[in-house]
Amino acid sequence: MAVILVIDDEVLLCDLLKEVLRHHGHEVFVAYNGQEGIETFRKQRPQFTLLDLHLPDMNGCEVLTQIRRIDRQSAVMILTGAGTDKLEQEARDLGITDFLIKGLTYDDLFSAVQRGIQGSAKPAAAPRTAAHALDPQRRSGWEQTLLVVDDEAPIRDLLTQDLSQQGYRVLSAHDGPTALSLAELERPHLIILDINMPGMNGVEVLRTLRAKHYKGDVMMLTGVQDERLLKEALRLGSIEIVGKPAHLERIRLAVAVSLVLSKR
Repeated sequence: MAVILVIDDEVLLCDLLKEVLRHHGHEVFVAYNGQEGIETFRKQRPQFTLLDLHLPDMNGCEVLTQIRRIDRQSAVMILTGAGTDKLEQEARDLGITDFLIKGLTYDDLFSAVQRGIQGSAKPAAAPRTAAHALDPQRRSGWEQTLLVVDDEAPIRDLLTQDLSQQGYRVLSAHDGPTALSLAELERPHLIILDINMPGMNGVEVLRTLRAKHYKGDVMMLTGVQDERLLKEALRLGSIEIVGKPAHLERIRLAVAVSLVLSKR
């Protein structure tokens, strides 16, 4: 087992990574800003840290500098939505294990994290099995199909995995046209749909779904505050709008409530 620290202001991504890594036997702490991350690192002394480059109070290189003053050997991996050659070189000069750009798949992200853990200087106990058995109540969810639509690959893949572990049959799509094709074939009970997607936004997807007589529930995820889009989403029959950043437990609860209500 390794002690891992995730420092990122994307709450949902932190929650999802925490769940996945805990299922693999690791002890995971999260921090949503740089100062909190430094304090948590000093207190917990993790063997591996996953660090966002862009944080609300300071950049990742500033956090990394403080981390190196505490522990020069602990493995640190940068995960960022946008990086520059200068920042990457600065981070590498401070001794990181890898520099990853957000948008990579769950498998690629998790493989990189595993390599970072295995390469950490401090020995770790063998992790528990990754298998995650479902109890009978959770198995019953497999009669309910969900479709997760999000252009951010880590969020989409991790959310798909987590909801699958809750017992649902989960499909995923990276854009609007793919989502429409899957919805036509599968008729999911609930679609979890990101509003802010390139090419075809979530409201346009929802409008097309309703035109094709899709009667299932749709839950919108959004980081934007466009009142016009939000009002149209509600008019088109979106059962709930969940703002980003959203905690994983909030999404799980909204999914469960939606599916219970849809049976009535």
